Amino acid sequence: QVQLVESGGGLVQAGGSLGLSCAASGRGAYSMGWFRQAPGKEREFVSAIRWSGDSTYYADSVKGRFTISRDNAKNTVYLQMNSLKPEDTAVYYCAAAAAVYVYLYTSRSYDYWGQGTQVTVSS
Repeated sequence: QVQLVESGGGLVQAGGSLGLSCAASGRGAYSMGWFRQAPGKEREFVSAIRWSGDSTYYADSVKGRFTISRDNAKNTVYLQMNSLKPEDTAVYYCAAAAAVYVYLYTSRSYDYWGQGTQVTVSS
């Protein structure tokens, strides 16, 4: 069982950077993911990282701009977002998956979710 709390959202100009953090409380080893949802849109995959940190995954729309990382000693996962675009505007959610071999690109693989943090990119 784990509880997730996101932080770091806010307003930034296009081309700027923003860093998100997700602090986890609970027991167990989890793969972690970031998803986002814009108004009127489906929740979409952004990035994910395995518990070991050795494997990372990115949506095509954010490759080369976003970087996911984690510090297991701090029970925290990070999403560094660079070269932000207005289309990145959304509520960003942190999620945790307990199963080892699940497909991390789908939200249905995750067991726990944070409350979300708003990211707004202005032009």
